[in-house]
Amino acid sequence: MSTTAKYTPRLQKKYHEEAIPAVMKKFGYKSIMQAPRLEKICLNRGVNGAVTDKKLVDVAVDELSTISGQKAMATLSKKDISNFKLRKAMPIGARVTLRGDKMYEFLDRLIAVALPRVRDFKGVSEKSFDGRGNYTMGVTEQIIFPEIDIDKVNRITGMDITFVTNANTDEEAYELLKELGMPFKNIKK
Repeated sequence: MSTTAKYTPRLQKKYHEEAIPAVMKKFGYKSIMQAPRLEKICLNRGVNGAVTDKKLVDVAVDELSTISGQKAMATLSKKDISNFKLRKAMPIGARVTLRGDKMYEFLDRLIAVALPRVRDFKGVSEKSFDGRGNYTMGVTEQIIFPEIDIDKVNRITGMDITFVTNANTDEEAYELLKELGMPFKNIKK
């Protein structure tokens, strides 16, 4: 019988050892189960020009798969829009949902490697909470991720990254993400 220890991502360890106690103390929770948790991270990318060139969606799916470490899937249009020459069920984007170890690994790479590579980076906005404890941020260039080879990129596009928490309020979610290391701008409301 093997006695090797199970691998735990660095940020998952930080969540259990530092973030939970800090959030519990700030909000006066009695039980660990009351503390908010990060449930999933959703990456979404619309592809401009996907109606005329089907290969662009395949490229977007491949790039999202490379960035996230998990197979991305194409998103399909929900209805016909004649002005855009769009038909129902045409591929128009790519998305991937990360949970568990892959979620913490992606968040670690985003905070430690990708965001510092953004030009003139001063922190992410703290105004992007949705009122229910979820946070969405936009990334304007996919080349900030080191997994993407700049020489093979024919088009620079962005993506949306949504952090879904089980927090009841934006304040709880803000504290959770701040404790995990999210570099928010230092502006107080």
